[in-house]
Amino acid sequence: MDISLSQCFIAVDDHDRALAFYRDVLGLEVRNDVGYEGMRWVTLGSPAQPDVDIVLEPPLADPNASAADKQAMADLLAKGHLRGVILATDDVDAAFEHVRAAGAEVLQEPVDQPYGVRDCAFRDPAGNMVRLHRPRKG
Repeated sequence: MDISLSQCFIAVDDHDRALAFYRDVLGLEVRNDVGYEGMRWVTLGSPAQPDVDIVLEPPLADPNASAADKQAMADLLAKGHLRGVILATDDVDAAFEHVRAAGAEVLQEPVDQPYGVRDCAFRDPAGNMVRLHRPRKG
């Protein structure tokens, strides 16, 4: 039995601002943009991984969720408490300079981590942490 990643979800509060980051800064391609019952889902992915999608979704993508639950998720997103994503790159330092020059909020400059990767971190426009990493050689 083979199991592989197909999709992951990132909560965003403004899809257009998120697209400016994920598409225009990180270089992901838009694969789908769907609206339904007042919500929106934008699917993106790396051109190098046509079978893996990242879906930008509302903080609580459930039309039956209570207003209180929607507000709680929006509050958590605004505080940066929802999980983001870790993306791989072949050059963490070059990617860091590119993303920083685009104006993204820097959380961590490139560092060799004790668990075997070199990585850096940013916040996307919604407040999610986005890490860029590369396994260290040898």
